[in-house]
Amino acid sequence: MLRRLRRGLWNYGSVVLIVLTPLLLLPLPHVIGTKEAECAFVLLLMATYWVTEVIPLAMTAMLPAILFPMFGIMKSTDVAKEYFKDFHLLLVGVICLATSIEKWGLHRRIALMLVTMVGVNPAWLMLGFMSGCAFLSMWVHNTSAVTMVMPIVEAVLQQLLKAKDGECSGEDNPNLQLDDGHADNMKEIVSDETDPDVPEETFTCVQIQTASQPAAAQVAEPPSSSKQDLMLCKALCIGVAYSSNIGGIATLPGTSPNLIFSEYLNQIYPNCNCINFGNWLLLCLPISVIMLLLTWIWLYWLFIGSDFRFLWRCGGGVQSEKETAGRKVLEEEYKSLGPMSSQELVTAVVFLLMVLLWLTRSPGFMPGWTSLFPHHSGFITDATVALLLGLLFFIVPAYGPSRKYEAMISWQEFQASMPWRVALLVGGGFALAEGTKESGLSLWVATLLTPLGDLPVLATIAVSCIIVTTVTEVASNAATITIFLPILSPLAEAIHVNPLYVLIPTTLCTSFSFLLPVSNPPNAVVFAYGHISIVDMVKAGLGVNVIGVLAALLAVATWGVPLFSLDTYPDWAPVLPGFNATTP
Repeated sequence: MLRRLRRGLWNYGSVVLIVLTPLLLLPLPHVIGTKEAECAFVLLLMATYWVTEVIPLAMTAMLPAILFPMFGIMKSTDVAKEYFKDFHLLLVGVICLATSIEKWGLHRRIALMLVTMVGVNPAWLMLGFMSGCAFLSMWVHNTSAVTMVMPIVEAVLQQLLKAKDGECSGEDNPNLQLDDGHADNMKEIVSDETDPDVPEETFTCVQIQTASQPAAAQVAEPPSSSKQDLMLCKALCIGVAYSSNIGGIATLPGTSPNLIFSEYLNQIYPNCNCINFGNWLLLCLPISVIMLLLTWIWLYWLFIGSDFRFLWRCGGGVQSEKETAGRKVLEEEYKSLGPMSSQELVTAVVFLLMVLLWLTRSPGFMPGWTSLFPHHSGFITDATVALLLGLLFFIVPAYGPSRKYEAMISWQEFQASMPWRVALLVGGGFALAEGTKESGLSLWVATLLTPLGDLPVLATIAVSCIIVTTVTEVASNAATITIFLPILSPLAEAIHVNPLYVLIPTTLCTSFSFLLPVSNPPNAVVFAYGHISIVDMVKAGLGVNVIGVLAALLAVATWGVPLFSLDTYPDWAPVLPGFNATTP
């Protein structure tokens, strides 16, 4: 009887947690009864559901629309306004670009071009794939970047392993072509997951893909391969997974946490016009480059060896049989693409134009092109640019007049790539943030955290980064940043430092989910190929987490200070009672 009861509780554990959590939190609204306590009830309930994922993340995000009106915190119409923001418009425009890049194969050309530039020495080959994936993830979502690059990696690995003893450990690929069917299958598995922060597909990907991998991927340890070959497989695969997150932090549209942070800043501090595409790139591109290089060296040392003489003898020398085979497959793959198509050219032009307009909209050190609209200062945002150019993909014909008119992308193709669930999740986070402000919970938290001002500022930020990095390993990146933003901004106000000083590094650390296959979808996609184990990922991820946190702290403590005036308390942030100075 007891065994049956335990089994029932285990099978219905999610239902138990769904019911038990609000019951345990009921003293907040019913015993304390203040608006702050009622809002804290909603915050803690959503945080628990988001971390445990007992119900879909997007449906958890709907709780403010239900509970805030019931508690009298916000009217239903006011809550509804928070669910669609400038963030969503920017996301729509970026997804239009990403859809066209994937549809017409521009991603494959970019990745192969970058890889062939660095050579086929194992170390440089690894850097080439990591650089290619990182560059792609700056403009498309991290999961998409990994699913674009991994089939190329798999094809190269098969040829390197085959060159060892004249036969491949799995099915031969005589035409040296990418397994497009495998790539399409992987895209189906992670459909609606173009955002890197939706963990539901993480589990689906691992379960389904491991059952239907290509023969070469099913064998995690090919019997004919040496230990060095296996270590190269591990290093390449893990490097691709990690570089997608590392590259994504460099641009605002690169990851959802970056966009959520930007929109949250506009919502809570409406007079703050500090964050735009240009200055974010100036701050975070060096972080991304530093992390990429150090991660490359760390993974090389961990899996391949400690001989770094290749760094100063990268050119010349006699290539081994494996290197020759690798170069051959890359050259054949690049030749198979043929000349650049008109569709790729249009996509590349729109892509470059979008980046150029983002960079020059309001660069700060000089008037941007928005100065051409002097009577509408502040009206135009990065979302305006993204939407305008994204709309072009639905208008520009994909083919010449000899064929029936067809736009570059269709609505069905766009809809398959658009992460609607993330849009709802982010909207719920904005509603929660507004509720904490309206109820006074944010002010209460700020007052409570005031004693932390006695600690060194950098120590407080470091602790916040470590906490966020730990939580994001088990929770969605978007959910993690949504939970912590309403806590960290009052913390900054409490210790009287520039909120950007706290929010920027912790936002970056939200993307540092490197430890587990279920930490984010890119990890799961790579893990599904069968070359790495969970232990491999944990060992490698610990080092990369340390590299990421230190790089983020270095940035905000050095070049971030003059870029965002982090050493002064801004006039757009509220001053709590007891503070009358304008500097920390």
